Amino acid sequence: MKYQNSVGVFVPELLLPNRGVDLSKWAVVACDQYTSQPEYWEETERTVGDAPSTLRLMLPEMYLDKPGEADRIRAINACMDDYMSRGVLENRGQGFVLVRRSVAGNVRHGLVLALDLECYDYNKGATTLIRATEGTIVERIPPRLRIRENAPLEMPHIIVLIDDPERTVIEPLTANADALEQLYDFELMQGGGHIEGWLIDGEEQISGVIAAIERLACKEAFQGNYGDKPVMVFAMGDGNHSFATAKASWERIKATLTPEEALEHPARYALVELENVHDEGIVFEPIHRVLFNVNAEDVICSLEAKLGAANGGCETLRFATLDECRLATEREAKNGAHVLPFCTENGHGCFKVSAPAAQLEVGTLQSALDAVLKEMAGATIDYIHGEDVVYELGSKPSNMGFTLPPMHKSALFRTVVFDGALPRKTFSMGEANEKRYYLECKRIK
Repeated sequence: MKYQNSVGVFVPELLLPNRGVDLSKWAVVACDQYTSQPEYWEETERTVGDAPSTLRLMLPEMYLDKPGEADRIRAINACMDDYMSRGVLENRGQGFVLVRRSVAGNVRHGLVLALDLECYDYNKGATTLIRATEGTIVERIPPRLRIRENAPLEMPHIIVLIDDPERTVIEPLTANADALEQLYDFELMQGGGHIEGWLIDGEEQISGVIAAIERLACKEAFQGNYGDKPVMVFAMGDGNHSFATAKASWERIKATLTPEEALEHPARYALVELENVHDEGIVFEPIHRVLFNVNAEDVICSLEAKLGAANGGCETLRFATLDECRLATEREAKNGAHVLPFCTENGHGCFKVSAPAAQLEVGTLQSALDAVLKEMAGATIDYIHGEDVVYELGSKPSNMGFTLPPMHKSALFRTVVFDGALPRKTFSMGEANEKRYYLECKRIK
């Protein structure tokens, strides 16, 4: 196999729409977005019309486990075959795609390539080169497997992160983008911003990328940063369950192959966009929590006890105003404590955990919340973007809101290395319209 390496990078044969296809109708946002907003997908349907589109090659997750799902999946597989047989999709050869995405005032860069699923394990305690950054809910995999089972193609909405503070992998390519063959340059539909892509197919360029990633995997350098820990090179950014589905699908296929056949089977390698966590265009936004159908004072008492038992002590502080709560939170956090602000119909407060066992505030809070929710019949939780919404909902009777600080991007790898997968809904890489749109394809059969 050409470009053999020690870090699980595979150079795929890229399939892209022919030059007659309207790319503004071809590219569609990730299937796991707008799941509660059917009007978004209705507008996408109107925009696409009869034009070739990835809308015909994917199933918006709002339709999972709904009537007609099987017919939709059969139509997807048939359309994949049709697009390949009619030349709607063209093979652009072996290579990577350098991507520049401009949306919501940010510009970020990425590199589309394939990763070896043999280097990935989504189970708790994994020590593989590729690791999940949040707990994988295995019950979410089977419905997604039904879509992939007979599909001849895959498209990536998966974003995988590398920890490259010296900017050695992607950034040298962006500096010379003008000298590369441009594959696309267009506006994405429905507020998705602008996207550009360039082909990376030169042997020297490809080998340079792989060598730079291998340097990130150097055991001595890694353990100099993280101590005696197994090397991790890739962390899931977006699309954790899609990557886990690709892994589960590959395990099924591998069981039918000889070892020799398994080495180069196309389903072994999943197409992703690689991004540097240090890219200025990547923004980690906190995801807050609101409890419903609870007695807030009972929750406070229970949480104080559970946080104290798990962390060697917890103090509950109350404040007359939100501003006082914010000032106290900022002050105590500087001293190394995990400060967990909350709001109820009676006002504002926070839990002060001076010696936290977890790396992140969200880890300290979520484990205690999970325990409380198990004990309180009828209580539910929702995950909220935006502090204002938390204060609005959390201050209503029978509710309680919690705000969390943004996670610094540099903390991601350290937390996964030391704590394992993050608690669910720890951070978001932008709003729904900032997620990856389907564009490139790769054969998996």
